[in-house]
Amino acid sequence: MNRIIHPPLDAHAKLRQPMTDGEQAVLKLFLEHLPSSWEIYIQPHLNGLRPDFVLLNPKAGIAVFEVKDWNLDAMRYFTQKDSSGHVSLWAERDGKSFSIQSNNPITKVSLYKEAIFELYCPRLGSQFGWAAITAGVIFPFADASRAEALLAPFIKSNDNDDYAKYQPVSGRKEIAAGAIKAVFPEVVRSSSFVMTEALAADLRGWLVEPDFSLTQRQPLELDRNQRSLAESRTESGYRRIKGPAGSGKSLVLAARAARLMNEGKSVLIATFNITLWHYLRDLVRRGVDSSEQFSNVVFTNFHRWCRDVCCDVGWQDRYNDLWKEIPDKEPARSARIKEILDVELPALADEAVAQPGATRYDAIFVDEGQDYRPSWWNALRKACKPGGEVVLVADATQDVYGTARAWTDEAMTQAGFPGGRWAQLSISYRVPPIALNVVRDFAGRFLPGETLDLPEPEQGALNLFPCNLRWVQCESNQSEEVCVREVLSLMRQTGGINLSNADITFLTDDVRFGREVITALESHRVRAVSTFAQPLQERRRQKMGFYMGDARIKATTLQSFKGWEARLLVVHVAQARTRESLALVYAGLTRLKRSSEGSWLTVVCSAPELEEYGRSWPDSISKA
Repeated sequence: MNRIIHPPLDAHAKLRQPMTDGEQAVLKLFLEHLPSSWEIYIQPHLNGLRPDFVLLNPKAGIAVFEVKDWNLDAMRYFTQKDSSGHVSLWAERDGKSFSIQSNNPITKVSLYKEAIFELYCPRLGSQFGWAAITAGVIFPFADASRAEALLAPFIKSNDNDDYAKYQPVSGRKEIAAGAIKAVFPEVVRSSSFVMTEALAADLRGWLVEPDFSLTQRQPLELDRNQRSLAESRTESGYRRIKGPAGSGKSLVLAARAARLMNEGKSVLIATFNITLWHYLRDLVRRGVDSSEQFSNVVFTNFHRWCRDVCCDVGWQDRYNDLWKEIPDKEPARSARIKEILDVELPALADEAVAQPGATRYDAIFVDEGQDYRPSWWNALRKACKPGGEVVLVADATQDVYGTARAWTDEAMTQAGFPGGRWAQLSISYRVPPIALNVVRDFAGRFLPGETLDLPEPEQGALNLFPCNLRWVQCESNQSEEVCVREVLSLMRQTGGINLSNADITFLTDDVRFGREVITALESHRVRAVSTFAQPLQERRRQKMGFYMGDARIKATTLQSFKGWEARLLVVHVAQARTRESLALVYAGLTRLKRSSEGSWLTVVCSAPELEEYGRSWPDSISKA
């Protein structure tokens, strides 16, 4: 039988964290000497933990290994007790001693085993379930006897009893000899009265490489129209591109930016949402020739650029003066902040960018341009060098802030686009064709006709990208429970559909509600990376750290996920009365990413205005 290995062997050269020499040696041992019934997972995303190897046999058991490339002669390794009698691992080099307890392999592998038993394979259950998991440490460049002597205080048993075989320590001799039984004593087991395929499926959802990681190893793929835009510029250097969700606007922007960066040109990529930086950065990375080219790009959002350009010219005091005397109470506080962000700060930045010392770029690209006000764009474009390139991409259908209506023909002329048409992208390469039908139906029912730019399906793609669409209508007081249940339901499926729990994304239009759902998920021992913190400053920091490569479940607002995509989505909708809130629902529905292996979208809706529409979905239920 063919062995299951994740990531596959042909992808190992492009792993984000390259394998060490020691890990390569251990992998070779496993490939040559493990029975093919044992699945191999390399650096799996284990909900925030990253063991070097996890082995899984649905009939026999589980093993987790930590590999250390330590040369025990390179410096002195030793243990010592603190004043409380606790033992920790230390090292000494050049006469200086320092703790390396945080890198203690026994501690790490024990943590992995405990997490697998308690969190990620909870149905293992009893003490016999605990014995189904081997937790081993491998030193490919040191003798096992020396390593075991060093780590003895942390190993529960050094004797040849029944427990010792579940935490083996092995070294270079065992690796060189291909002594798989010494490295992994339980390899001889072919069956277990504890392990089952259902238990293995529980764990696979945490072990399978996330879809995001797979995508990151693939080059950017563009159709003829997209490639033409990415490989050319207009005579004036100004270009505007419009297209519906999933038509490749960000892809074109990233490909064009990468091309210029490869030529040594400086590029500024600006968004409205902070969270979109990571998505664009990952797209650009797939197009650059080498990591050195990343010194040529700056990612920002408009208001951060305003602050930075003020600092460039020494106007920190003028910037800080804007934020003095902010009212303490609402609604005066919000009104004053809005006035600063919408008018006063852009005006100051517009003045600052004209001063000596302001940083200028060979190219400036703006994604999600419909979220920008014309005055913001006019300030930002002044940071482009003479003869440079400026590109604006937009989708007025996703007008979630009500700003797209300001982009009149006159405003476009004043923004440097004197005439002519927008470059148009029409075909959606993101949304599965079946989902595209319900998305277009939603837009036709609820969004204003003058801003509609509906995605067109790719010819012949209908049966290539299956998807599961589920609509759950409920009362607002049921929403939290239903959202948690739907997330957990996806988690129970991931192992069997070759997807990772890290691919699950929860979106909501309410920050407070989002915090409640995350808290409820934590009670089920499910960790998530989210952007729901209070106060606002902490939420901004969370947004800076929000990216799809995180090994945890993702949770954020619909606004912050605009421009992103995911194959496993749970979308919560509480508001659907205003033009902006309906545009936000549309944006959420269009985040679903197609795949030949399937996509899943569940909407949990407590907005009565959408109940009738929800009944049109293939799987529609009401909890009211």
